[in-house]
Amino acid sequence: MAIRRTAAATVAMATTLATLMVAPGSAIAAPDDQSIEYTVAAEDGVSAAAAVAAIEELGGTVVSRNDSVGMFEVQADTDFAARAEAAPQLVGAATQRAIGQIPDLPDAVEEEAILAGGGHGSPKRHPTGVGMDPLDDLLWGLTMVRSDRARAREAGDRRVKVGILDSGIDASHPDLAPNLNLALSRNFAPDIPLIDGPCEVPSCLDPIGVDDNGHGTHVAGTVAAAANGLGVSGVAPKVTLVQLKGGQDSGFLFLAPVVNALTYAADHGIDVVNMSFYVDPWLYNCVSNPADSPEAQAEQRTIIRVMFRALTYAHFHGVTLVGSLGNNHEDLGHPRTDISSPDFPPGTAYSRPIDNRTCIDLPVEGPFVIGVSALGPSTTKADYSNYGTEQISVSAPGGWFRDFFGTPEHRVNGNQILSTYPKVVLQRLGRVDADGNVVAGFETLVFKDCNPAGVCGYYQYLQGTSMASPHAVGVAALIVSRFGNKTRHGGISLEPWKVEGHLLGTAAEHACPVPPLRSYANEGRPAEFDALCEGGLNFNGFYGYGIVDAYAAVTAPPAWGRRP
Repeated sequence: MAIRRTAAATVAMATTLATLMVAPGSAIAAPDDQSIEYTVAAEDGVSAAAAVAAIEELGGTVVSRNDSVGMFEVQADTDFAARAEAAPQLVGAATQRAIGQIPDLPDAVEEEAILAGGGHGSPKRHPTGVGMDPLDDLLWGLTMVRSDRARAREAGDRRVKVGILDSGIDASHPDLAPNLNLALSRNFAPDIPLIDGPCEVPSCLDPIGVDDNGHGTHVAGTVAAAANGLGVSGVAPKVTLVQLKGGQDSGFLFLAPVVNALTYAADHGIDVVNMSFYVDPWLYNCVSNPADSPEAQAEQRTIIRVMFRALTYAHFHGVTLVGSLGNNHEDLGHPRTDISSPDFPPGTAYSRPIDNRTCIDLPVEGPFVIGVSALGPSTTKADYSNYGTEQISVSAPGGWFRDFFGTPEHRVNGNQILSTYPKVVLQRLGRVDADGNVVAGFETLVFKDCNPAGVCGYYQYLQGTSMASPHAVGVAALIVSRFGNKTRHGGISLEPWKVEGHLLGTAAEHACPVPPLRSYANEGRPAEFDALCEGGLNFNGFYGYGIVDAYAAVTAPPAWGRRP
């Protein structure tokens, strides 16, 4: 069963994509209440014209297309997927349903504990470097990655552009507005009333600079909140942020918006892209899982093929790709049986044994993606964080509410990651009142900071590998700022392989715990959370090549030589 777009959402997407990537002469079809929308992939080596001809011969109508990766959005009847899978020109068709979800927290139990009144606690370390902001003493993550020291040497170059592929960025937030490039930003995901609620504007396409979810704004602040004497500052407080809205307000991501955002980033000089999301409805996309129906298998093959093409296209167009490892507390090289997929529509999941050779967690297991695990303030791997030598690259602060067992710091909000958050979302959640004040009972979770002119920003604690990835992205942006080369168009660029090599090479090595089998029983977790750390000091399944280190990244000479 697929999510159906309303007429307004369909027209909005068609109009937007026509401007950005629809080839001349492509048909923009009127909505048809009797049709289903599909994302279709052309087979390797098949031209766009041949793919369109095959789609039309099968009774489909192309409503938009992305020729860079051979992806087509199609309206057709309910039997189209089976016909497409059998066509030699096509990989198959994925029904237009949510394939990515933005998580707020690892699980509802954790959120209940936080909202039950977890104390603030005292961060173990306070940033002490130059150019710090009033709430930066709560950002233990900045100290762990040594951003507080790095900014004296390199705080970021305005010409370096970081794409936040997420739910949007709140342009009204005073810590983000100075660094957000509105002209370059795009929204690829029109609101879908069925899952997002009523559209806020007639077109259902939110204006640039709107985030009705909050996740993207939180991620953006960790990367590049401005060091402006207000609130918090980011790891790279002087780089430029670009909104690549690929997620719905409800937290889901569709295949087409994500892919279109990646190819847009490639074509418009974005240097680094953060991907703090995971693929739905399939926790793992499998090539031919016998537990899946033929239609489900074809859908997953389509998702894999298109995502691989988009990630490869972005990489070879100069985009450094960074993704979160995920919050399913499992070794990605030894996945457990999947009991959560498909998780949309609700109630359709079934048990699926996962073959690691043919099943892929996207985007983090896709090509050229730097995978990041999450740590608590004690540098312990967070209980929820995925891990494993197969996919991990580096580790970074992601927050862990349950850190410091046996001390007063256990189960306090200060163990999480504080970052920027939209005021309107906090008001909708009942955490900030109509007058803009933090509601009683939420003072250890939500913060408000105002400058002498009366301009105020809002901030909230969250945790997850979603919070770890942007720390690594900030360091990657500093590497481009420090060592990048000037481009003909007045920007700075650095080949992704150089960025990745320097990021991994300057990470602070961290050994596995002793013993290497880490139990989280003291923190209240069942044996399923037990995690075995494999590998040595130089590289292991909990920390990868180490904890990202901003200071080392901007002071150590790169292998290819310094920029003049």
